[in-house]
Amino acid sequence: MGAGGAASQRAQDARRQERLLREQWQAARRQALRWEAADEGEQRVLAQLLVLTARGWRLCVDRRWPGPRTANADMLLVGPGGVFVIDVAAGGEPREENAAKLLAATKAAESAVASLGMSPVAVQPLMVFAGQSRDAGLGRIRLLGEHEIGPVLLAQRHRLRVESVRAIADHLERVFPDHAGSAVDQQVPSAPERHQRSSSDGLFDLEGLRDAALKGAMRAPIEQWMTFLHPDQVSLVRRNWSGPARISGPAGTGKTVVALHRAAYLARRTTGRILYVTFANNLPRVQSTFLRTMAPAVADRVDFRSLHSWAQEFLQERGIPVRLHGDKAETAFSLAWKHVGRESRLAELDPAPTYWHEEIDYVIKGRGLTRFEEYATVPRRRRKASLHRTHRQSVWELYEAYESLRGERGVHDFNDVLSLALAEASRRRERPPYAAVIVDEVQDLTLVGVCLLHALVGDVPNGLLLVGDGQQTVYPGGFRLTDAGIDIRGDRGQVLRTNYRNSKQILDAALTVVADDAFEDLDGMRTPGRRDVDLTYHDGDVVRVTRPTVDAHDRELLDALRALPDGALADTALLCPSMRAIGHYQRLLTQGGIPVCQLEHYDGRAVDAVKLGTYRRAKGLEFKNVFLPRHDAVLANGTQADTAGGTETSETAREREELLRSQLFVAMTRARDLLWLGSVTITITR
Repeated sequence: MGAGGAASQRAQDARRQERLLREQWQAARRQALRWEAADEGEQRVLAQLLVLTARGWRLCVDRRWPGPRTANADMLLVGPGGVFVIDVAAGGEPREENAAKLLAATKAAESAVASLGMSPVAVQPLMVFAGQSRDAGLGRIRLLGEHEIGPVLLAQRHRLRVESVRAIADHLERVFPDHAGSAVDQQVPSAPERHQRSSSDGLFDLEGLRDAALKGAMRAPIEQWMTFLHPDQVSLVRRNWSGPARISGPAGTGKTVVALHRAAYLARRTTGRILYVTFANNLPRVQSTFLRTMAPAVADRVDFRSLHSWAQEFLQERGIPVRLHGDKAETAFSLAWKHVGRESRLAELDPAPTYWHEEIDYVIKGRGLTRFEEYATVPRRRRKASLHRTHRQSVWELYEAYESLRGERGVHDFNDVLSLALAEASRRRERPPYAAVIVDEVQDLTLVGVCLLHALVGDVPNGLLLVGDGQQTVYPGGFRLTDAGIDIRGDRGQVLRTNYRNSKQILDAALTVVADDAFEDLDGMRTPGRRDVDLTYHDGDVVRVTRPTVDAHDRELLDALRALPDGALADTALLCPSMRAIGHYQRLLTQGGIPVCQLEHYDGRAVDAVKLGTYRRAKGLEFKNVFLPRHDAVLANGTQADTAGGTETSETAREREELLRSQLFVAMTRARDLLWLGSVTITITR
């Protein structure tokens, strides 16, 4: 068909669509006239909702609307965008008693659909004003005029498939018997259909509904997948905890998704603000975008922040001066190592200053130790080097030299920021600034960081939720929650065991990397590297490519990226272990004509480009396709370095190798459908 023929066909299609819409509107207006007690404006609102029923939506109307109410909601609408609990007003301003009834009806609807495994964020209260034009909010209630209701509903993000809409609407009709189904050209089911429906006693295939929801989410863009809450996890979002709680579990089990839905759930049920904290500074932007898409009515009441940026702002608000200067602090440590550490007994254990810098960061300052006697006896969790008292004395001398030089320069390091904030939060025990605090990737925080966040809400019910997994630690050092005075008792510690993200092939490949690395989780339990998980068994591939040279490897990488289906780059990440490698592959992809989006600039909105970032930067994110070029180079280089000299077989070297494996494991488990592992043959000449 030529261009003229195609244009003519489009014009015919447009005319047919316009005629069909006009017919549907006329039929809806005739149907709305049956509600004689409704005024003209209310009938127009109803007609718009009835038009949606011709597109697969389901509408249930209070049998006595618009007269004396028998229920708290005028209408229940179920469609691709979720469940909408609707109150129709003839005009004026919202009345407090009507808002209270609408929220009560919304809560009842949430409870009803929770049994079907539907997230609370998919249930929204709407108050619609006939004869008006408006779009505003009243708490979690969205206020719409009659001109806005149709476009707003049609613009909702799709959450439900056709079979899900049908099943949920049928269930709501049983739960709310005062509401009757209404539709344009509604047809009475045939006798066999009526018999089939009644023969199941009003039940339906719940497993089929859940499977359909999972498959639908997997077909969607990766951004939508990353907010998909599996029906089996809904009860966890709505749970009432009597104090601090923790959600843990292996990679891919949906911990972050539960945390996001929990934030929205709490924001709808409290008057205070919710603080959602993570260690990485790129994740808050992404998670804020996700929540704004999931639950726009409450998104402004959840603060997404990285821990250090929040702590700096907190101190500034309290009038506490902060002089954070990373470069000057690094210079102070380098001088301290030169004057105190390099010739000490520490160099016998590990001549590289990095290990001892980490000892100060994560063990001494990260745990808030201020006296040598505290450090002399503290358990150095996740640190493998056995330090005798004399070694610890040398570390403490290095620490004191560093602190002295840092103080002379009048600067703070990142640990100082958290210690200052903890002291201020503990000193001024005033009304908590937040109703709840949610901490994602808690294993990446220091003990001082966790103590700070705990101090903001204490042990109040539903106040503190810690989310994370010790196996995915990518930083040295560690602690137990009991060290922070946090007691997770009974059902306040929830372990997720079903992996919804990774295919079996991908998960097996990732677990092979850490199979021999047992780890201690935040609860103190010693856990094997290869953990048992339940899988959802979707398709996935692991592609291993080995080439003799870096150039040949990189050509293969470009070919593989170009071979992806149209639109797949938006769901693809290329991850590297270091910033140096990032620079190399940024140039390679750009020269190869492949669009790139740096992960540090990614904000959770779909972009048709390969996401490029480090293993650490990818934490908390997921992708359909993950490419790891030269994935084994860091481990191989580390092994060669560790056997080249007299001290490199030490405990510090083994600790470093284990941490590198953990980082690689995290990168590999970001992949849902495809994991591409590139290698370059290493030839050692003697």
